[in-house]
Order: sequence, then structure tokens, then C-alpha cells
Amino acid sequence: MDSENQQRIFGYFIEEAKEHLDTLQQGILNLSSVVQEPETLNEMFRAAHSVKGGAAMLGLGSIQKTSHQLEDAFKFLQDNDIKVDQKLETLFLQAYDTLEDLIKKLQGPFGLQEEDAQKTMQAAEPNFAKLQSYLSRLASSDKKLPKAEPISPKANQVKAASKLPPNFSSQVLEILKRMLQLFKQQDTPTNRQNLQKLCKRLAQLGVGIKTWKRLVTFTYKAIANSHNPYPTLAPVVIKELKQASDQLQENADIVITPSRELQKLAAVKPTSNSAPEQITIKLEPRAAAKALIQAFDKKQLSQLVKLLVKATSKSSLLT
Repeated sequence: MDSENQQRIFGYFIEEAKEHLDTLQQGILNLSSVVQEPETLNEMFRAAHSVKGGAAMLGLGSIQKTSHQLEDAFKFLQDNDIKVDQKLETLFLQAYDTLEDLIKKLQGPFGLQEEDAQKTMQAAEPNFAKLQSYLSRLASSDKKLPKAEPISPKANQVKAASKLPPNFSSQVLEILKRMLQLFKQQDTPTNRQNLQKLCKRLAQLGVGIKTWKRLVTFTYKAIANSHNPYPTLAPVVIKELKQASDQLQENADIVITPSRELQKLAAVKPTSNSAPEQITIKLEPRAAAKALIQAFDKKQLSQLVKLLVKATSKSSLLT
């Protein structure tokens, strides 16, 4: 197979994989209800299976293995009556993040380098082990424990109910789904404003919960910062708000702390009067390109390419 055809096939795989990633993300964000919907759960299983098959044909071992592990986890959900809790959702999200990260690297200008793939897989292996172990534990406990009548809420649960609106986490989830749709659209000032409006709605849902307000404020600032591209914002914002809302639904007095990654995204970039940021690049084209890609966003890279093309044209005229 020549290089051009190979690149075309890789492109087809990436586009199809991104669609399957959307299916998986939507399902995992709503996992507690998805486990009660056999067709939706089967759709998630097929999405992971399709990615696995495509990766196998292209020799992408790390993506094949990761999607296979996700496929096995969804199969376990199909075969067992599992009560989904916040911990299980978090483990599934972390597994999803691994698959998404590998596909993003594959889509990059240098492709999925073997060294990067191995590092990603090594870092993710403990999480997959925890996921399988926790699934087995939930299935085992469900079989051993008899079905009991609902007990009276604990004091902190009563307290949470008094502060939060009914179905707080489900209302948050509906807003997050709308945010996710906006993140998939073009990055425009109007779309950013719509995302910020949704942040205000999220804040209103948790009126009186200071830690929730703080988290939403950081989210609002991160979205307002135009230096943050949607692909970087979306996974951080959606995951943190979803996990925080689930935790608050159980206990409104729990302390929610924005992650360092979200705090970094919310930080204000230096003004034009400030000293410009500097990066160090090696005098080797491949290494230099990699450093520039990591330092600049898509818009900046586009401007840089135009400048380089212009500079190259002038140089050729002088020779």
C-alpha cells in the first residue's frame, strides 16, 4: 500500500473513531440510566468493538487493546445487574480519556509514536485494573445482598436535599449535554457566549453552595479565555462538572475543588504590555515543529505557517 492510500485509510479510521468516541462519551455521562437501556448499552458496546476492529486492521495495538478493554467492561454491564455509582462513572471516564488521548495523538502531525503509546498505556493500566475489579465487586455484592426497603436518609442527605433542587445532577447533565453540542460546533464568539450563559444556569441550580459556585466560576473564566481551544476545554469542563454534581447530590456540604488543569485554563493570559512568553526550540526541524505545536493553538499555527511560507518565497527569489 502506497503512502497516500495509507494516509487516506488512517483518515477514514480517525473520522469514524471520533464518531464512536461521541457515542461513548454521551453514554458514560449518563451511565446510571444507560444500564437500564439495553439498546443504548449495546450501541456503546458496538462503538468500542468497531474502534477495536479498525485499530486491529491498521496495526494500532494500543488503541486496539484500550477499546477491547472498554468493550469487555460494557459486556460486563450487559451481563450483570450493576448499580452504577459515582466511582464507577469516574473509572469509565478515565478509561474513555485514555482511548480519546490515543486517537488524538494518532491525528497529530507526527501520528501515534510507539513511545507515546507505551507511556499512555502504562499510565492507564492501573485504572483498567481498578475498573474490572470494581465491576466484579459491584456484581458480587449485588448477588449477596438481599433487596432491602429504602432506609431513612442520613442527616447529610437530608441537608443536601434542603439546599439543592430536586434531581440536581440530572438537571446539570441536561445542561452539560447542551454544552457538549456547542463544543462540537465552530469556535465563535457567539458560541462562547452561549456556553457562558449555560454556566450561569449551572450556577443558579446550586445557589447557596459556595464550592459549586467557585467551580462554575472557574469554568466560566476558562471558556471566556479565547486562548483555550474547544478540544482542550470540553473534556476538562464536562468531566469536572459532572463528577461535582454527582457528589453534591449525595452530600451538599462536600468540598468541591477545581482541578489544577481547570484553574490553569481559567488563568488570564498576559496582557500586551506584559513581557511575551518565550519557548525554546531545537535546531532540528522535527523537534522544532513539535515544540511549536505544543506552544501554539490552531489559529496561531495557521498564522505561523503563512508567515513561514511568505518568508520561504522571499528567500527563494533572492537565490
